[in-house]
Amino acid sequence: MLNRRIIRIKVFKVLFSAVNSGVESLSSSQKELLLSCERSKDLYYFLLNSTLSLRDFALNKIEIAKKKHNPTAEDLNPNLKFVNNRFFETLRNNKEFISYCEKRGLLWGEYDVFIKKLYTSIISKDYYKNYMASTEDSKSEDYKFVMNIFLEEFEDNEMLENILEDISVYWCDDVEYVLNVILKNIEAGIKSDTLAFPDVFLKDDDREFAVRLLDKTLINYAKYSNEISESVSNWDSDRIVSTDLALIVLGLSEAIHFPEIPIKVTINEYVEISKFYSTQNSRIFVNGLLDRLIQAKVASNEVVKTGRGLLTN
Repeated sequence: MLNRRIIRIKVFKVLFSAVNSGVESLSSSQKELLLSCERSKDLYYFLLNSTLSLRDFALNKIEIAKKKHNPTAEDLNPNLKFVNNRFFETLRNNKEFISYCEKRGLLWGEYDVFIKKLYTSIISKDYYKNYMASTEDSKSEDYKFVMNIFLEEFEDNEMLENILEDISVYWCDDVEYVLNVILKNIEAGIKSDTLAFPDVFLKDDDREFAVRLLDKTLINYAKYSNEISESVSNWDSDRIVSTDLALIVLGLSEAIHFPEIPIKVTINEYVEISKFYSTQNSRIFVNGLLDRLIQAKVASNEVVKTGRGLLTN
């Protein structure tokens, strides 16, 4: 589920927190990192599970309408396309999904106000009206409709962001990425007999990459920080933006301890991260200084690349 960039961001956050709090324990930092990664998977399940609450809310409205004192013809013969959506049915029938959500408490019961507001927003949109009016009856149409819900309703949703922030400190920064994974997997599910429920990491060695990157960086943080400070004329470590310092230290650590990763990949990754987590000018500073420091270590044979790490493009 988590790609290397997201892993690097999570390592950066744990590193930054450990260094600035003065608690640089390897074991506690590792636990914090792995917990952060695991919670991204929980967010995936939690957001998906909202669709079942939406379906239940819609079904309940239909049942209440039928019991009105003077129900209309529409009340008695409602359009059931929404509640019979094949995606909802697939999710509901997946025992592993339901069990995981229940065991981890990834339920929407106490957020019924959000579900009601979400449903009200959905039925006001053209994509809903077009779906309900369509005579097509296919898995593809059902799944694409659910994709529209996630695209139209979940991105930049302030109420959702507040809920996620209250539940977990790890979730708010993960929303955009997790939504993209959800959309990708729903689209893939159109042509598949099953719906994908991803593991925490995309590849088997990604967990090792995450833990090793954090460990090597924490162990060598003071050494690399001093090297950075010494390499910048007329500056000292206290005057370097703390986020920039952490990112450059991470880049140095990755370049030194991961010979299979090309230098260009390492530099580009931390420059990109700096755009979102540091100052306006950080990308220029991080790019220039990290490149200079790494090239110096290549010259002294402290950075030696092998295999794929030798690639320059």
